[in-house]
Amino acid sequence: MAQKFIVALAGCGIVGTAVAEKLLKDREYYKQKTGCDIELRYILARTYKKARAAGLPEKLFQTDLKSILADKELSIVVELIGGTDFARTVIERSIQAGKSVVTANKALIATFGPELMKQARDKDLSIAFEASCAGGIPIIRALQDGLLANRIEALYGIVNGTCNYILTSMIQHDQTYSQALKEAQEEGFAEADPTFDVAGTDSAHKLAILGSLAFGNSISFNEIPVQGIDTLDSMDVSFGKQLGYVVKLLAVAQNFQEGISLRVRPAFISTGHPLAWVSGPFNAISVYGDPVGHTMYYGRGAGGYPTASSVIADILSLALGINSVMFSKLSLWPDQTKKVNQLPLEKIESRYYIRTMVKDKPGVFAALASVLGNHKISISSALQKEPPIPDDTTRAVPIIITTHTVSEGNLQKALKEIDLLDCVTQNSVCIEILDEFQEKGY
Repeated sequence: MAQKFIVALAGCGIVGTAVAEKLLKDREYYKQKTGCDIELRYILARTYKKARAAGLPEKLFQTDLKSILADKELSIVVELIGGTDFARTVIERSIQAGKSVVTANKALIATFGPELMKQARDKDLSIAFEASCAGGIPIIRALQDGLLANRIEALYGIVNGTCNYILTSMIQHDQTYSQALKEAQEEGFAEADPTFDVAGTDSAHKLAILGSLAFGNSISFNEIPVQGIDTLDSMDVSFGKQLGYVVKLLAVAQNFQEGISLRVRPAFISTGHPLAWVSGPFNAISVYGDPVGHTMYYGRGAGGYPTASSVIADILSLALGINSVMFSKLSLWPDQTKKVNQLPLEKIESRYYIRTMVKDKPGVFAALASVLGNHKISISSALQKEPPIPDDTTRAVPIIITTHTVSEGNLQKALKEIDLLDCVTQNSVCIEILDEFQEKGY
């Protein structure tokens, strides 16, 4: 006879409704597949508008968390509320009541993960959070299981569908940022207030989680340098295309002997890079390990049903005891690992794209090259555009420079000097050019 597991769902928005639908509709299928009978007994939400629209049974709707947690048969609580206030209360009270937890809450795990995990561990319980990082892509399972034999060397991720949709529109349809954002909002891929996504915060939360699991270290979310796409100029997107690059908002983690470099920001990648073709709202994560080399994980990074796939996989993993073994045995979780040395941006060595707006007069390029040379920055290529009107020396024109591999610290010092030159009309734009990671032995 199949063992029964009682589940309570806290939060019934787009993802919660999808989870509830699938648990009810496919209950028999999951039982046949796993030998575990998953019964959804409670739904706790601020509003049941979406739940009622989906035809979910009214008998499941509850308003009192205390009475739900008092059910001794209840073994798993699924938190899909979002935010870090009431959601944290739900998780902590669930753990105190002896229930394991499944969550999709990246902000909560990135910020309070270590202490929540310790609370669960002290009660011999588990927290599962596959859905927190990339919707339906099983990237956490890959890191904690499939890639367990590997020393992870680097991780490059497109982990925010809103930003990737906007950038795809800017690249493929020559839209401005404002035009692309408006389209994304109309299509339902961006919130009315998109700040959390376009400023890079969402991606940074996910990078903190993925980086901690990839490298087996505790990572401080607050120490991750973050730059969003909201200040990206379509002029630079266009010039990048001319140079053979596409721009992506990338979450980057690189493991060096002296520490780990983490950052979230727009970066140029070659059109031949595996991440370059990831378009629209899709996500993808490239993971480079030793001995496996390069692996890549691609799929829908958000949305009700894709995210429900990961949430329900966690529920089944808990029911089967798989997650519990992983959570108790592996030395990957940030509550059990040492804080890593997170390297500042100045320590990064990479190639860069620079755009400087200058007065169109003799000696300008020589002045720029002199400053760069003084800071040991080697120029790889240069492009200067003609003024819109021939012989019009009153208008600023762009000079685009790409560098060889240089220290970002040196580059930033050089740019500060360049921006003070009389011939420069506004602050320079600098965008990292991220090359394919050089795998060991390949």
